[in-house]
This record gives sequence, C-alpha cells and structure tokens, in this order.
Amino acid sequence: MAHSSLIGQAVAARSQAFLLVLLAIAVLVPVMNLAVPAGSFFHIPSYGVSLFGKYVCYALLALSIDLIWGYCGILSLGHGAFFALGGYAMGMHLMREIGPRGVYGDPILPDFMVFLNWKELPWFWHGFDFFPFALLMIVAVPGVLAFVFGWFAFRSRVTGVYLSIITQALTFALMLAFFRNEMGFGGNNGLTDFKDILGFDLQRDTTRCGLFVASIVALGLGYSICRFVVRSKAGKVLVAIRDAESRTRFLGYRVEGYKLFVFVLSAMLAGVAGALYTPQVGIINPSEFSPANSIEVVVWVAVGGRGTLIGAVLGAIIVNGAKTLFTGWFPEIWLFALGALFVGVTLFMPKGVMGLLRGDGGGGAKIKLLLEKLGAARTGRMLR
Repeated sequence: MAHSSLIGQAVAARSQAFLLVLLAIAVLVPVMNLAVPAGSFFHIPSYGVSLFGKYVCYALLALSIDLIWGYCGILSLGHGAFFALGGYAMGMHLMREIGPRGVYGDPILPDFMVFLNWKELPWFWHGFDFFPFALLMIVAVPGVLAFVFGWFAFRSRVTGVYLSIITQALTFALMLAFFRNEMGFGGNNGLTDFKDILGFDLQRDTTRCGLFVASIVALGLGYSICRFVVRSKAGKVLVAIRDAESRTRFLGYRVEGYKLFVFVLSAMLAGVAGALYTPQVGIINPSEFSPANSIEVVVWVAVGGRGTLIGAVLGAIIVNGAKTLFTGWFPEIWLFALGALFVGVTLFMPKGVMGLLRGDGGGGAKIKLLLEKLGAARTGRMLR
C-alpha cells in the first residue's frame, strides 16, 4: 500500500508539473510575440505562434490516441477522421462568417458553391452561422460517428489488427467522399479563405495568440479529463481489458460498454483538436482524412511513450518539430526517417521518451547488448 501511495504521489506531482509548464507556455509565447520587439532574439514571429499552435493541436490528437491505445489496447488507425470532422465543423462556421465578403459577394452561399452553381445552401450547412451550434457539432459529429462505429465493432468483438484495418477503411472512405464536389464540402480544395472568428480578424497577431492560448487550455483540459478517467475505477477496468480482455469479460464486466465509452471520448477530443487546428492553419481539406496521417499519430504516441499521456504530448511535439526541420533540409528522405524512427523506438525504446526520462525505458540495456554482440563478432573475425 505504501509503495502504491508513493507511485500515486509521483504521478500527481508529474501531472501538476505538466500543467504548470502548459500555463507558463500559454503566458510566455503570447508575451514573446506581442511585447518583445521584432528585432530581439527572444521575439517569436506570428508564423511561429501559429506553428506552435498547430503542434499543440497535434498533441491533443495524440493524447486522444494514447487514451484508447495505451490504456485500453484499441489501436485506431482512423482517428484522423474524427480530427478532420471537427476541423470541417469549425471550417463551416468560419465560411458562414465570411458572408458577403467572399469573392462572389453572396451573403449566404460560400464561394465554392457559387462557383459550382449551387442554387441554395444544403440542409446540413444550416445553423453553422451560430458559434454555439458549431461548438456542439465539433464534438457531436465525431462522437456520434464513433458511437455508431464502436457499437457495431465492439458488439461484434472485432479486436486487434482487424479493428485497426476497419478504422483505416473508415477514414479512407470518408476521404474519398469528401473529395467529391457534390458532397458540398469544397471538394479537393476544401474550406479556406477564412476572414475572422467571433468578429476577430484571423490575420491579427492578437487573434493568433488567442487561438494559441485556447489550444493550450484545450490540451490542459483534455489531459485532465484523460487523467481522471485512467485514475478512476473505470480506468483500472480499461487496463484490465487491455491486458486480458477475455478474463475481464469472464469476471462479469461489460467490456463493450467500457470500450465504447472511451472510444467516443477519444473521438470527441480529436474533434476539438481538429476544430482548433483549422483557424490556425487557414484551411481544412480532404487530405486530413488520409490514412497515412492517422498512422503517423500512432508513431507520435509510440515515440513519446504509450500509456503515459504526457508521453503522447511530448512525442507529438518532438516528431512534428523534427518534421518541420527535416522537411526543409532533406524533404526526400523524411518519410524514411520517420519509418526508421518508429522501428528504432520499437526495438530500443519500448516505453518511449517517457521511459527514458523515468529510467525504465529498457533502451540502454538493449543498445549495450547490441554493441557487445557486435564487438564479440568483430573480435571473432579478428581471431580467425
């Protein structure tokens, strides 16, 4: 009991430190953008604020994957669908906010609908001119899709690689659908040319900083919700399902209900991440549904440390920071580097960055053993 208490105290201290770091970042980044002179070494340019905001949105998406994969063993390769749906819900609101300021000056129809000769606004676009309605759709649409999908998948006891393939098929089907012009979501180009949000110009530095702070707040709230879930009694059942699903079911737990709950919660978090991502990058299009994007999120979680929550956040920021640098320096080999990173983490850092920070990653011992084997082999060749 004493050992368990010490572990709980350590986890609580780590969580508090993480939230304090988020608070410090939420204060420092806007100050360094708005208050520090542009010529100063400590000034963060506006594009940097948007870039960091994008990383924070990716961190929230990675957190949603870690909740279901790290603690319940559900490996979803289609969470990009929920991320994109949240982004489209926000994009639809931003398009309605443009009003008559569009290229064609139509007060009701977005520019792409005027261009494609649409005569009236589709029924599913109604209501998005109200921000509260858009907020509801940001969580409701991914949540309902996850509920319907999870209801059939979990009741049918689809698990493991089969579930992963089905989730990937789901996001691929949505990508093909959203590419079609007649769907009413902008086709290949998606939704773009946003002007403002809640009356604030999206090109102003203050608005960019406000969106960045909102992303940090969402990440902090998302982390707190996930931590509450995994530290609760339900969280212990989720871990039991991950480690021994059949035995947990034999003990009388409604495994399908627990899996459905955490899957829907994860999808809603991903939708919020997508909604905050859209105004900061200025566009949302069907490429966000790409199965490759969903697979990349899994890599972020593996790099950071599966089943740690904080590790998922670190992994998203580390990998995307490296991606920004290396796609500028060596764009042709970035995907190979990402694949090598995933293989390396799997072999030498099974618990990711968080495992190394806590000293239980197992990577050092494996690397040492590999070096010893290579040294022994070289010595053997020299003796021969």
